[in-house]
Amino acid sequence: MNWQTMTGKKTEQLPRPGRSVTLGDVARLAGVAPMTVSRYLNEPSIVRVETGLKVQRAIDQTGYVHNRLAGALASSRSRLVAVVLPMVTNPLFSDTFEAINQRLSQAGYQVLLGISGYQSQQEQQLLDVILSRRPDGIILTGTLHTAASRNRLRSGAVPVVETWDLSPEPIDMLVGFSHEQVGHDCATHLLGLGYRQFALLAVNDPRGLRRAESFIQTLAAQGIPHVLQHVYQGVPTLAHGRTGLSALLESVPATQGGPLMIVCTSDTIAHGVLTEAAARGIRVPEEVAVLGFGDMNFASQTFPALSTVRIDGSQMGDTAARMLLERLQGQVVGAGVKDIGFTLVDRDSTAQSNPSTKRAW
Repeated sequence: MNWQTMTGKKTEQLPRPGRSVTLGDVARLAGVAPMTVSRYLNEPSIVRVETGLKVQRAIDQTGYVHNRLAGALASSRSRLVAVVLPMVTNPLFSDTFEAINQRLSQAGYQVLLGISGYQSQQEQQLLDVILSRRPDGIILTGTLHTAASRNRLRSGAVPVVETWDLSPEPIDMLVGFSHEQVGHDCATHLLGLGYRQFALLAVNDPRGLRRAESFIQTLAAQGIPHVLQHVYQGVPTLAHGRTGLSALLESVPATQGGPLMIVCTSDTIAHGVLTEAAARGIRVPEEVAVLGFGDMNFASQTFPALSTVRIDGSQMGDTAARMLLERLQGQVVGAGVKDIGFTLVDRDSTAQSNPSTKRAW
């Protein structure tokens, strides 16, 4: 693959994979002197607007990251690994971070934590800052990133481990599980238990929405085309579950046969459903059944105990850290993609002996 300078007079070869894009590469592509690029990066106000635009286009095209530690020896290590999570209040992500931190600290690395809030643009801003500090490695949550982020990460010669997902095109290394498979297996399992009426409560987390879509598609293939849905903005909360159940009760006639099976993309939302059901005197699972996701530390202690999908966040974090350390130590990482799987956990919120019981709310 080739790219041309902005003047169109010269064709340059892209830096080969594994080599960092240099300031000189940017200068050649923009058709300016390296000093001009340096001035634009450090004092953009003293560079002509037209020239600055050419330089910025070259930076965006090459994925160049300004090295704020340029005075350091090229062979030196920062002993810093950056970890980007969508949130820290979710016990699953905190378990992952704790495992990463423990494994890396034992190897003499410090861990820098960044929070993306499920926003790809916010993640991009974090990565711009992180990459400029030249970390030895980066561990990300998920595989959905902006095009600019993917370009920078692939051009930066920094080992990257993506987690909490699977993808046919990882940036570098990947450890996770299939969200589509979770949705499919949940639908198949609940149909096997005898449920025939379904609702879904979710937040706009792209991974959770993929599970939801797979769940709905699997039900449709089995002759159940209608699934009530409520999707909320932001991080999952207990309030989403309470308001979600309230909305569902207004939409589903109590005279319909069989319990309503409510699938939630988070244990936190599912906990809210259980709370609202208890407040209204609705029997679980006789009238409303509930399935969560994550098997958080409270799931087995709710009343009734919450059925859910177990993800081993600690194993995820430890595996990601070990893969990164192997790369940093010059070892050949055996499998660049590792699927840790998931487990369906049946507890009292779905267990029932007669799925045709009439609802009475």
